[in-house]
This record gives sequence, structure tokens and C-alpha cells, in this order.
Amino acid sequence: MGAKWIKIAVVYFALGITYGLFMHYTVELKWAAVHAHINLMGWVTSGVIGLIYSYYKEAGETSLAKAQFWLYHIGLPFLLLGMKFIHFDVPRYMMEVCVSGGGIAVALSVVLFIVNVFKNIK
Repeated sequence: MGAKWIKIAVVYFALGITYGLFMHYTVELKWAAVHAHINLMGWVTSGVIGLIYSYYKEAGETSLAKAQFWLYHIGLPFLLLGMKFIHFDVPRYMMEVCVSGGGIAVALSVVLFIVNVFKNIK
């Protein structure tokens, strides 16, 4: 499971760099929070979790780890999309559904990660 996290982290790294360059060249700095979340939640957090699961392989192969993986990587794109919607003319409920739904999914996956670490890493 660790390798999957690291591979996705690298994709978020490329996306974060690309997004940062877009913000720079268009001087659209209003999306700095989205840029920060791509880099911190996508690149850094996914990479660190991947390293932990690579080192502690038994924890990375549990059903908790698999559920956490899917919750996180389904929730995070919705959270990021919802954050982008803040600056577009979309119905508020769409933004709220994405931000709240994605944010709750990511938060639940973090809870699963914490439980998994305390339960399976000795």
C-alpha cells in the first residue's frame, strides 16, 4: 500500500507545481489555499503516509489502510474542487457538498490512519 500512496503523492507534486506556475503567470493569487492544499494534503501528507506504510508493511496491508486509502483519495479531489468553486459562479450547495463531503472523507481517513497506527505499529 505504501507504494500506491507514494505514486499518488508524486502526481499531486506535479499538479502542485503546475498549479503554482499557473498562479504565478496569471497573477491569480486568490487560489493560494487550493495550491497549499494540493501540496500539503496531496504531496506531503500522501508521501509521508506512503513512507510509513512502506516501512511498516503489516500496517499498510490492513483493511483499515485500504479503507483509509480510498476515503482519502476520493475525498481530497472533491475537497480541492469545492475550494475552487468558491471563486466561480456555481450554486453554493455544490461548493458546500464538495468541501464538506470531501473534507469529511479526508478527516475520516485520518482517523482511520491514527487508529491503524496505534493498533498495528508496535
